This record gives sequence, structure tokens and C-alpha cells, in this order.
Amino acid sequence: MRRIVIALAATTLLSSAAAQAGPRPTGEEQLAKMLEGREAGKPTSCISLSDTRNSTVIDKTALVYRSGGTIWVNRPKNAQHLDSDDILVTYPTGGQFCHLDRVNTMERSGHFVTGFIALGDFVPYRRVEARN
Repeated sequence: MRRIVIALAATTLLSSAAAQAGPRPTGEEQLAKMLEGREAGKPTSCISLSDTRNSTVIDKTALVYRSGGTIWVNRPKNAQHLDSDDILVTYPTGGQFCHLDRVNTMERSGHFVTGFIALGDFVPYRRVEARN
């Protein structure tokens, strides 16, 4: 009986903590926060792999790559399949990552291929300099 009471109390605490945390921001809201103070540049079909240091998957929205002070955003044609819980398996050509390169998604637990991502162009976002 004691175990049931402890389990119920734990469940209540977890539910109340989740409710207090509020709604999770949408993918568009997350991306907008990342791009605050930045301005879009001219889209390009490829980015250099040697300059790219990390990447972020924004659920159902975009892939984001950082390169120095530039944030590169790729909005895949089938972005609804993007899931930050999946592993992205990329097959770049040469030293660049291009919109025609193959990208598969794989589940973390069983490593089963779950789909593919059809990349779009890469859009650079750079900080806007303060104007006097």
C-alpha cells in the first residue's frame, strides 16, 4: 500500500511540474529566438563542412548549422518529418553539404531507418550591426 501512495505522490509532483513549465515553444518560435538580431543573406545550395561546427534539429521546422558567426538555416521540403529525437545520417559529396545530398533519419533506440529529408537551400543569417 505504501508503494502505491509513493507512486501516486510522485506522479502528482511530475504532473504539476510539467503543468507549471507551460507549453513548449513551437519550432518556428525556437528558430526565431535563435535568429534574433540576425538578418538573412542570399541562399546558397551548399555549405562547407570544414567550417561547420555544430548542428541543431528543430522539430518539424529546420536544420540549423553554425559556422563562425553565421547561422545557416535549411528548411527541408518535408520538414514535417524532422524530429530532434532522430539521428540524422548524412551522405555529403566532397567537402560540402549540399541540397541534393542524401539525408536519412534513424531512430535512436533500434537504429532503424525511419525516413529521409529532402533538403532545401541554405540561408545564412548574420548579426545586424548597430546603426547610429
